[in-house]
Amino acid sequence: MPDFDYLARELSGKQVSGSISAASESDALNALAGRSLFPMKVTLSAASKKQAEQGSRRVAPRHLTVFYNQLADLLKSGVPLLRSLTLLEEQTSNPTLRVVIQDVREQVADGSRLNDAMRRHPKTFNSLTVSMVKAGEEGSFLEEVLSRIAMFNEHQEELKGRVTGAMVYPLFLLLVGTGIVVVMMVWFVPKFAAMFDRMKSQGTLPWATTALMSISDILQAWWMLIVIGLIGGIAGFIAWAGTPDGQKLLDRWKLKVPGLGPILQNLAVARFCRMLGTLLKNGVPILQSLRIAKDASGNIVLAEAIGNAVENVSSGTSLAVPLRASGQFTKELVEMISVGEEANNLENVLIGVADNLEKRTSRRIDLVVRMLEPLLLLVMAAIVVFVIAALLLPILNLSTMQR
Repeated sequence: MPDFDYLARELSGKQVSGSISAASESDALNALAGRSLFPMKVTLSAASKKQAEQGSRRVAPRHLTVFYNQLADLLKSGVPLLRSLTLLEEQTSNPTLRVVIQDVREQVADGSRLNDAMRRHPKTFNSLTVSMVKAGEEGSFLEEVLSRIAMFNEHQEELKGRVTGAMVYPLFLLLVGTGIVVVMMVWFVPKFAAMFDRMKSQGTLPWATTALMSISDILQAWWMLIVIGLIGGIAGFIAWAGTPDGQKLLDRWKLKVPGLGPILQNLAVARFCRMLGTLLKNGVPILQSLRIAKDASGNIVLAEAIGNAVENVSSGTSLAVPLRASGQFTKELVEMISVGEEANNLENVLIGVADNLEKRTSRRIDLVVRMLEPLLLLVMAAIVVFVIAALLLPILNLSTMQR
Protein backbone atom coordinates (compact mmCIF):
# COMPACT_ATOMS: atom_id res chain seq x y z
CA MET A 1 0.00 0.00 0.00
CA PRO A 2 1.18 3.57 -0.63
CA ASP A 3 2.55 5.73 2.18
CA PHE A 4 1.09 9.15 3.05
CA ASP A 5 2.95 11.94 4.85
CA TYR A 6 0.71 13.81 7.26
CA LEU A 7 0.69 16.90 9.43
CA ALA A 8 -1.89 16.76 12.25
CA ARG A 9 -2.76 18.00 15.73
CA GLU A 10 -3.36 15.98 18.87
CA LEU A 11 -6.26 16.60 21.27
CA SER A 12 -3.91 18.75 23.33
CA GLY A 13 -3.24 20.95 20.32
CA LYS A 14 0.31 19.69 19.79
CA GLN A 15 1.35 19.53 16.15
CA VAL A 16 2.72 16.17 14.98
CA SER A 17 3.90 14.77 11.67
CA GLY A 18 4.66 11.35 10.33
CA SER A 19 3.87 8.71 7.71
CA ILE A 20 1.04 6.21 7.45
CA SER A 21 0.28 3.36 5.03
CA ALA A 22 -3.23 3.27 3.55
CA ALA A 23 -4.99 2.15 0.38
CA SER A 24 -6.21 5.70 -0.37
CA GLU A 25 -6.16 9.23 1.02
CA SER A 26 -9.62 8.79 2.56
CA ASP A 27 -8.43 5.61 4.32
CA ALA A 28 -5.43 7.55 5.63
CA LEU A 29 -7.73 10.27 7.00
CA ASN A 30 -9.91 7.65 8.71
CA ALA A 31 -6.85 5.94 10.19
CA LEU A 32 -5.60 9.26 11.60
CA ALA A 33 -9.02 9.98 13.06
CA GLY A 34 -8.89 6.58 14.73
CA ARG A 35 -5.66 7.67 16.43
CA SER A 36 -7.42 10.82 17.76
CA LEU A 37 -5.44 13.02 15.38
CA PHE A 38 -6.88 15.97 13.46
CA PRO A 39 -5.28 16.00 9.98
CA MET A 40 -4.09 19.35 8.64
CA LYS A 41 -2.30 18.05 5.56
CA VAL A 42 -2.10 14.59 4.00
CA THR A 43 -0.02 14.00 0.86
CA LEU A 44 1.34 10.99 -0.97
CA SER A 45 4.96 10.34 0.02
CA ALA A 46 7.76 10.93 -2.50
CA ALA A 47 8.56 7.21 -2.70
CA SER A 48 4.90 6.31 -3.33
CA LYS A 49 4.64 9.05 -5.98
CA LYS A 50 7.66 7.64 -7.77
CA GLN A 51 6.19 4.15 -7.52
CA ALA A 52 2.82 5.37 -8.88
CA GLU A 53 4.52 7.13 -11.79
CA GLN A 54 6.48 3.98 -12.54
CA GLY A 55 3.28 1.95 -12.46
CA SER A 56 1.58 4.29 -14.94
CA ARG A 57 4.19 3.64 -17.63
CA ARG A 58 3.67 1.27 -20.50
CA VAL A 59 4.86 -2.31 -20.30
CA ALA A 60 6.36 -4.11 -23.28
CA PRO A 61 3.87 -6.58 -24.84
CA ARG A 62 6.29 -9.51 -24.44
CA HIS A 63 6.30 -9.03 -20.65
CA LEU A 64 2.51 -8.84 -20.59
CA THR A 65 2.24 -12.01 -22.69
CA VAL A 66 4.38 -13.90 -20.18
CA PHE A 67 2.26 -12.51 -17.33
CA TYR A 68 -1.02 -13.62 -18.94
CA ASN A 69 0.33 -17.10 -19.73
CA GLN A 70 1.74 -17.63 -16.24
CA LEU A 71 -1.42 -16.38 -14.54
CA ALA A 72 -3.55 -18.67 -16.74
CA ASP A 73 -1.30 -21.67 -15.93
CA LEU A 74 -1.46 -20.98 -12.18
CA LEU A 75 -5.24 -20.65 -12.20
CA LYS A 76 -5.62 -23.84 -14.27
CA SER A 77 -3.50 -25.62 -11.66
CA GLY A 78 -5.93 -24.59 -8.94
CA VAL A 79 -3.81 -21.81 -7.35
CA PRO A 80 -6.11 -19.06 -5.98
CA LEU A 81 -6.06 -15.71 -7.80
CA LEU A 82 -4.58 -13.73 -4.90
CA ARG A 83 -1.80 -16.27 -4.36
CA SER A 84 -1.11 -16.37 -8.10
CA LEU A 85 -0.71 -12.59 -8.25
CA THR A 86 1.63 -12.69 -5.25
CA LEU A 87 3.83 -15.30 -6.94
CA LEU A 88 3.94 -13.35 -10.21
CA GLU A 89 4.76 -10.14 -8.36
CA GLU A 90 7.77 -11.86 -6.78
CA GLN A 91 8.92 -13.53 -10.00
CA THR A 92 8.59 -10.77 -12.61
CA SER A 93 11.84 -9.12 -13.65
CA ASN A 94 10.20 -5.99 -15.07
CA PRO A 95 10.08 -3.28 -12.37
CA THR A 96 7.16 -1.42 -13.95
CA LEU A 97 5.07 -4.57 -14.28
CA ARG A 98 5.95 -5.52 -10.69
CA VAL A 99 4.48 -2.23 -9.42
CA VAL A 100 1.34 -2.77 -11.50
CA ILE A 101 0.88 -6.35 -10.28
CA GLN A 102 1.39 -5.18 -6.70
CA ASP A 103 -1.41 -2.63 -7.03
CA VAL A 104 -3.68 -5.17 -8.75
CA ARG A 105 -3.00 -7.68 -5.98
CA GLU A 106 -3.76 -5.12 -3.27
CA GLN A 107 -7.03 -4.15 -4.97
CA VAL A 108 -8.07 -7.81 -5.29
CA ALA A 109 -7.15 -8.38 -1.64
CA ASP A 110 -9.42 -5.46 -0.71
CA GLY A 111 -12.35 -7.14 -2.50
CA SER A 112 -12.13 -5.68 -6.02
CA ARG A 113 -12.64 -7.86 -9.07
CA LEU A 114 -9.62 -8.48 -11.28
CA ASN A 115 -10.99 -6.48 -14.23
CA ASP A 116 -11.69 -3.47 -11.99
CA ALA A 117 -8.17 -3.62 -10.58
CA MET A 118 -6.68 -3.85 -14.08
CA ARG A 119 -8.82 -0.95 -15.29
CA ARG A 120 -6.85 1.33 -12.93
CA HIS A 121 -3.84 0.91 -15.26
CA PRO A 122 -5.04 1.86 -18.77
CA LYS A 123 -1.48 2.25 -20.08
CA THR A 124 -0.69 -1.34 -19.14
CA PHE A 125 -4.02 -3.11 -19.75
CA ASN A 126 -6.01 -1.80 -22.72
CA SER A 127 -9.81 -1.71 -22.83
CA LEU A 128 -10.01 -4.92 -24.89
CA THR A 129 -7.99 -6.85 -22.31
CA VAL A 130 -10.10 -5.51 -19.44
CA SER A 131 -13.33 -6.38 -21.29
CA MET A 132 -12.14 -9.92 -21.99
CA VAL A 133 -11.07 -10.42 -18.36
CA LYS A 134 -14.48 -9.13 -17.25
CA ALA A 135 -16.14 -11.65 -19.56
CA GLY A 136 -13.96 -14.44 -18.19
CA GLU A 137 -14.82 -13.55 -14.60
CA GLU A 138 -18.54 -13.34 -15.33
CA GLY A 139 -18.54 -16.59 -17.30
CA SER A 140 -16.19 -18.47 -14.95
CA PHE A 141 -13.61 -19.15 -17.66
CA LEU A 142 -10.91 -16.64 -16.67
CA GLU A 143 -8.09 -19.11 -17.41
CA GLU A 144 -9.24 -19.56 -21.00
CA VAL A 145 -9.59 -15.81 -21.49
CA LEU A 146 -6.08 -15.12 -20.16
CA SER A 147 -4.66 -17.76 -22.52
CA ARG A 148 -6.61 -16.17 -25.37
CA ILE A 149 -5.25 -12.71 -24.50
CA ALA A 150 -1.70 -14.07 -24.44
CA MET A 151 -2.25 -15.78 -27.80
CA PHE A 152 -3.72 -12.58 -29.24
CA ASN A 153 -0.74 -10.54 -27.99
CA GLU A 154 1.69 -13.04 -29.49
CA HIS A 155 -0.18 -12.86 -32.79
CA GLN A 156 -0.09 -9.04 -32.72
CA GLU A 157 3.63 -9.00 -31.97
CA GLU A 158 4.29 -11.56 -34.70
CA LEU A 159 2.30 -9.48 -37.15
CA LYS A 160 4.08 -6.30 -36.08
CA GLY A 161 7.43 -8.05 -36.46
CA ARG A 162 6.56 -9.28 -39.95
CA VAL A 163 5.39 -5.86 -41.07
CA THR A 164 8.38 -4.12 -39.51
CA GLY A 165 10.83 -6.60 -41.02
CA ALA A 166 9.27 -6.20 -44.45
CA MET A 167 9.29 -2.41 -44.27
CA VAL A 168 12.76 -1.77 -42.78
CA TYR A 169 14.62 -1.91 -46.08
CA PRO A 170 12.16 0.08 -48.25
CA LEU A 171 11.59 2.64 -45.48
CA PHE A 172 15.35 3.07 -45.11
CA LEU A 173 15.66 3.64 -48.83
CA LEU A 174 12.67 5.98 -48.78
CA LEU A 175 14.17 7.97 -45.90
CA VAL A 176 17.57 8.23 -47.58
CA GLY A 177 15.96 9.08 -50.91
CA THR A 178 13.79 11.76 -49.32
CA GLY A 179 16.85 13.25 -47.59
CA ILE A 180 18.75 13.34 -50.87
CA VAL A 181 15.82 14.95 -52.66
CA VAL A 182 15.43 17.62 -49.96
CA VAL A 183 19.17 18.41 -50.11
CA MET A 184 18.96 18.70 -53.88
CA MET A 185 15.91 20.96 -53.63
CA VAL A 186 17.46 23.30 -51.07
CA TRP A 187 21.12 23.47 -52.17
CA PHE A 188 21.55 21.96 -55.63
CA VAL A 189 18.50 23.01 -57.64
CA PRO A 190 18.86 26.77 -56.88
CA LYS A 191 22.24 26.74 -58.69
CA PHE A 192 20.31 26.20 -61.93
CA ALA A 193 17.88 29.02 -61.16
CA ALA A 194 19.53 31.58 -63.46
CA MET A 195 19.55 29.25 -66.46
CA PHE A 196 16.00 28.03 -65.78
CA ASP A 197 14.74 31.63 -65.38
CA ARG A 198 16.02 32.50 -68.89
CA MET A 199 14.32 29.45 -70.35
CA LYS A 200 11.12 30.26 -68.44
CA SER A 201 11.07 33.79 -69.89
CA GLN A 202 11.47 32.26 -73.36
CA GLY A 203 8.61 29.82 -72.69
CA THR A 204 10.78 26.74 -73.19
CA LEU A 205 10.92 25.51 -69.59
CA PRO A 206 9.19 22.10 -69.15
CA TRP A 207 6.30 21.97 -66.68
CA ALA A 208 8.13 19.40 -64.53
CA THR A 209 11.05 21.80 -64.08
CA THR A 210 8.68 24.66 -63.29
CA ALA A 211 7.01 22.57 -60.60
CA LEU A 212 10.40 21.48 -59.21
CA MET A 213 11.61 25.10 -58.96
CA SER A 214 8.39 26.14 -57.22
CA ILE A 215 8.78 23.36 -54.65
CA SER A 216 12.43 24.35 -54.14
CA ASP A 217 11.47 28.00 -53.56
CA ILE A 218 8.79 27.01 -51.04
CA LEU A 219 11.19 24.75 -49.12
CA GLN A 220 13.85 27.46 -48.95
CA ALA A 221 11.47 30.21 -47.85
CA TRP A 222 9.13 28.33 -45.53
CA TRP A 223 11.05 25.30 -44.26
CA MET A 224 10.75 26.31 -40.62
CA LEU A 225 7.00 26.87 -40.85
CA ILE A 226 6.63 23.56 -42.70
CA VAL A 227 8.48 21.67 -39.92
CA ILE A 228 6.46 23.43 -37.19
CA GLY A 229 3.25 22.75 -39.10
CA LEU A 230 4.07 19.05 -39.45
CA ILE A 231 4.89 18.68 -35.75
CA GLY A 232 1.79 20.65 -34.74
CA GLY A 233 -0.40 18.67 -37.13
CA ILE A 234 0.84 15.33 -35.79
CA ALA A 235 0.40 16.46 -32.17
CA GLY A 236 -3.07 17.82 -32.92
CA PHE A 237 -4.10 14.60 -34.66
CA ILE A 238 -2.92 12.48 -31.71
CA ALA A 239 -4.84 14.70 -29.27
CA TRP A 240 -7.97 14.58 -31.46
CA ALA A 241 -7.73 10.81 -31.87
CA GLY A 242 -7.78 10.49 -28.08
CA THR A 243 -11.22 12.15 -27.79
CA PRO A 244 -14.43 10.05 -27.94
CA ASP A 245 -15.58 11.72 -31.18
CA GLY A 246 -12.12 11.36 -32.68
CA GLN A 247 -11.90 7.67 -31.76
CA LYS A 248 -15.31 6.99 -33.28
CA LEU A 249 -14.54 8.79 -36.53
CA LEU A 250 -11.09 7.19 -36.72
CA ASP A 251 -12.60 3.73 -36.22
CA ARG A 252 -15.07 4.49 -39.01
CA TRP A 253 -12.25 5.56 -41.34
CA LYS A 254 -10.21 2.46 -40.50
CA LEU A 255 -12.99 0.25 -41.84
CA LYS A 256 -13.07 2.19 -45.12
CA VAL A 257 -9.33 2.26 -45.92
CA PRO A 258 -8.78 0.31 -49.18
CA GLY A 259 -6.94 -2.95 -48.52
CA LEU A 260 -6.52 -2.32 -44.79
CA GLY A 261 -10.21 -1.75 -43.92
CA PRO A 262 -11.42 -5.33 -44.63
CA ILE A 263 -8.49 -6.74 -42.63
CA LEU A 264 -9.28 -4.60 -39.57
CA GLN A 265 -12.99 -5.35 -39.89
CA ASN A 266 -12.42 -9.11 -40.11
CA LEU A 267 -10.12 -9.06 -37.08
CA ALA A 268 -12.68 -7.08 -35.05
CA VAL A 269 -15.56 -9.34 -36.10
CA ALA A 270 -13.47 -12.45 -35.35
CA ARG A 271 -12.73 -11.19 -31.82
CA PHE A 272 -16.43 -10.46 -31.26
CA CYS A 273 -17.56 -13.86 -32.59
CA ARG A 274 -14.99 -15.77 -30.56
CA MET A 275 -15.84 -13.93 -27.35
CA LEU A 276 -19.62 -14.26 -27.87
CA GLY A 277 -19.31 -17.95 -28.76
CA THR A 278 -17.11 -18.63 -25.73
CA LEU A 279 -19.53 -16.82 -23.40
CA LEU A 280 -22.54 -18.71 -24.75
CA LYS A 281 -20.65 -22.01 -24.55
CA ASN A 282 -20.01 -21.34 -20.86
CA GLY A 283 -23.69 -20.77 -20.13
CA VAL A 284 -23.80 -16.95 -20.03
CA PRO A 285 -27.23 -15.66 -21.24
CA ILE A 286 -27.17 -14.15 -24.73
CA LEU A 287 -28.12 -10.59 -23.67
CA GLN A 288 -25.38 -10.46 -21.06
CA SER A 289 -22.97 -12.11 -23.50
CA LEU A 290 -23.69 -9.49 -26.17
CA ARG A 291 -23.15 -6.61 -23.73
CA ILE A 292 -19.77 -8.02 -22.73
CA ALA A 293 -18.62 -9.22 -26.16
CA LYS A 294 -19.39 -5.97 -27.99
CA ASP A 295 -16.36 -4.34 -26.34
CA ALA A 296 -14.13 -7.23 -27.44
CA SER A 297 -14.31 -6.08 -31.06
CA GLY A 298 -12.02 -3.14 -30.27
CA ASN A 299 -13.92 -0.91 -32.73
CA ILE A 300 -16.46 1.70 -31.58
CA VAL A 301 -18.52 1.51 -34.79
CA LEU A 302 -18.94 -2.26 -34.53
CA ALA A 303 -19.57 -2.00 -30.79
CA GLU A 304 -22.43 0.45 -31.43
CA ALA A 305 -23.93 -1.85 -34.08
CA ILE A 306 -23.77 -4.76 -31.64
CA GLY A 307 -25.22 -2.56 -28.87
CA ASN A 308 -28.22 -1.81 -31.09
CA ALA A 309 -28.56 -5.54 -31.70
CA VAL A 310 -28.85 -6.08 -27.93
CA GLU A 311 -31.99 -3.92 -27.82
CA ASN A 312 -33.55 -5.86 -30.69
CA VAL A 313 -32.68 -9.25 -29.20
CA SER A 314 -34.16 -8.20 -25.84
CA SER A 315 -37.47 -7.58 -27.62
CA GLY A 316 -37.44 -11.10 -29.09
CA THR A 317 -35.82 -10.44 -32.49
CA SER A 318 -33.28 -12.85 -33.96
CA LEU A 319 -29.62 -11.73 -33.61
CA ALA A 320 -29.05 -12.04 -37.36
CA VAL A 321 -31.72 -9.40 -38.21
CA PRO A 322 -30.14 -6.34 -36.48
CA LEU A 323 -26.65 -7.42 -37.50
CA ARG A 324 -27.77 -7.53 -41.13
CA ALA A 325 -29.42 -4.11 -40.80
CA SER A 326 -26.25 -2.53 -39.36
CA GLY A 327 -24.33 -3.07 -42.61
CA GLN A 328 -21.15 -3.87 -40.68
CA PHE A 329 -21.37 -7.64 -41.09
CA THR A 330 -21.13 -9.58 -44.36
CA LYS A 331 -24.11 -11.45 -45.76
CA GLU A 332 -22.20 -14.71 -45.46
CA LEU A 333 -21.57 -14.14 -41.74
CA VAL A 334 -25.17 -13.07 -41.04
CA GLU A 335 -26.48 -16.14 -42.86
CA MET A 336 -24.25 -18.44 -40.80
CA ILE A 337 -25.45 -16.79 -37.57
CA SER A 338 -29.05 -17.19 -38.70
CA VAL A 339 -28.52 -20.89 -39.41
CA GLY A 340 -26.77 -21.31 -36.06
CA GLU A 341 -29.73 -19.75 -34.24
CA GLU A 342 -32.22 -21.96 -36.05
CA ALA A 343 -30.16 -25.08 -35.27
CA ASN A 344 -29.67 -23.99 -31.63
CA ASN A 345 -25.92 -24.27 -32.23
CA LEU A 346 -24.96 -20.59 -32.27
CA GLU A 347 -21.95 -20.86 -29.93
CA ASN A 348 -20.15 -23.46 -32.09
CA VAL A 349 -21.01 -21.58 -35.28
CA LEU A 350 -19.55 -18.35 -33.87
CA ILE A 351 -16.30 -20.01 -32.80
CA GLY A 352 -16.03 -21.66 -36.25
CA VAL A 353 -16.62 -18.28 -37.92
CA ALA A 354 -13.87 -16.73 -35.78
CA ASP A 355 -11.42 -19.48 -36.79
CA ASN A 356 -12.19 -19.05 -40.50
CA LEU A 357 -11.97 -15.25 -40.35
CA GLU A 358 -8.62 -15.35 -38.57
CA LYS A 359 -7.16 -17.79 -41.13
CA ARG A 360 -8.50 -15.78 -44.05
CA THR A 361 -7.26 -12.51 -42.57
CA SER A 362 -3.81 -13.98 -41.87
CA ARG A 363 -3.45 -14.90 -45.55
CA ARG A 364 -4.55 -11.43 -46.60
CA ILE A 365 -2.08 -9.81 -44.21
CA ASP A 366 0.75 -11.86 -45.69
CA LEU A 367 -0.24 -10.65 -49.15
CA VAL A 368 -0.37 -6.99 -48.08
CA VAL A 369 3.01 -7.24 -46.33
CA ARG A 370 4.59 -8.73 -49.46
CA MET A 371 3.17 -5.91 -51.57
CA LEU A 372 4.39 -3.12 -49.30
CA GLU A 373 8.07 -3.41 -50.19
CA PRO A 374 7.76 -3.12 -53.99
CA LEU A 375 5.10 -0.42 -53.58
CA LEU A 376 7.35 1.78 -51.43
CA LEU A 377 10.28 1.18 -53.76
CA LEU A 378 8.10 2.17 -56.70
CA VAL A 379 7.04 5.41 -55.00
CA MET A 380 10.64 6.28 -54.17
CA ALA A 381 11.80 5.48 -57.69
CA ALA A 382 9.03 7.68 -59.16
CA ILE A 383 10.12 10.64 -57.01
CA VAL A 384 13.80 10.26 -57.92
CA VAL A 385 12.99 9.86 -61.64
CA PHE A 386 10.80 12.99 -61.52
CA VAL A 387 13.59 15.09 -59.95
CA ILE A 388 16.24 13.84 -62.36
CA ALA A 389 13.97 14.30 -65.36
CA ALA A 390 13.00 17.82 -64.26
CA LEU A 391 16.69 18.78 -64.05
CA LEU A 392 17.86 17.07 -67.23
CA LEU A 393 15.02 17.98 -69.62
CA PRO A 394 15.91 21.72 -69.82
CA ILE A 395 19.58 20.90 -70.35
CA LEU A 396 18.74 18.42 -73.11
CA ASN A 397 16.36 20.92 -74.73
CA LEU A 398 19.03 23.63 -74.53
CA SER A 399 21.68 21.41 -76.16
CA THR A 400 19.22 20.46 -78.92
CA MET A 401 18.45 24.11 -79.63
CA GLN A 402 22.15 24.99 -79.82
CA ARG A 403 22.67 22.37 -82.51
